[in-house]
Amino acid sequence: MSATHPDLAAIETASAALEGLIVRTPVVELPAARLGLGEGELSVKLELLQHTGSFKPRGALTVMLALDQATLRRGVTAVSAGNHAIAVAFAAERLGASAKVVMMETASPIRVARCRAYGADVALVPDVHTAFAAVERIAAEEGRTLVHPFEGPRTALGTATLGLEWLRQTGQLDAVLVPIGGGGLAAGLACAVKQLAPGTRVIGIEPEGADSMHRSFAAGSPQRLERVTTIADSLGAPFALPYSFGLCRRFVDELCLVTDAQLRAAMRLLLDELKLACEPAGAAATAALCGPLRERLRGQRVGVLVCGSNIDLARFAELAGSG
Repeated sequence: MSATHPDLAAIETASAALEGLIVRTPVVELPAARLGLGEGELSVKLELLQHTGSFKPRGALTVMLALDQATLRRGVTAVSAGNHAIAVAFAAERLGASAKVVMMETASPIRVARCRAYGADVALVPDVHTAFAAVERIAAEEGRTLVHPFEGPRTALGTATLGLEWLRQTGQLDAVLVPIGGGGLAAGLACAVKQLAPGTRVIGIEPEGADSMHRSFAAGSPQRLERVTTIADSLGAPFALPYSFGLCRRFVDELCLVTDAQLRAAMRLLLDELKLACEPAGAAATAALCGPLRERLRGQRVGVLVCGSNIDLARFAELAGSG
């Protein structure tokens, strides 16, 4: 399961290619006491301020920038609970391509609307397993390039630019907390962080109801879930895949599970203390820091990634106001 990883020179080149296409998102340095954690320091990376409201344009653009003009003219396709679909629609608009994205019928209406606002065609299907079959059919029948939500070297190269950017902004960290869905974000970010700062511990955060990477680490190979049950739909990948699994296995030091109740509490805390309205996935790193990792990381300098905010007011109130 060894995976050839992007080196720092490749990550620097990818970062330069994204100049003018993405936002260099800010980092906020805070005392840990600000979140009720006692001693220690926090480096909070506000990737929710990225174009489209999540980290996803980094990977989507990096994949699509490698396509020739004839391939771009045939268009792209993607499958997503929302954030990746929005990012692919955004990237297609920026690069002059057409996009057709597959989303679940349960997807937030605001996410569907944002895809359409960027000019994408949206196909709604009943569930995540149907969605992956549908996107493969679209790619085969229409000649569109599939921009995968988390798998592949170019996707990891794109998310690695986030790790590079963050450490250049904040300097040395004792630990970095990064959410894991399919693993594309954690794979690239961890790859960059461990090359820049080998002593920094990278901890991947998964929801209990979507623990495909935990199961994959335990089995030593990518595993598939029979069903996904978590409020963090952006972290609800139904399986792990070889490339992203390989990079995570190599560069992520450990994994940590969080409950839906911990995600809700973290959403409330980020709103109350930092005035950030995050989707559940965006609050996953905070949930781990304030929950299962609280004592272990006390007094340390910890990087906390806030990775997404594509949630409407009614849904935020429903989730953050319960449990």
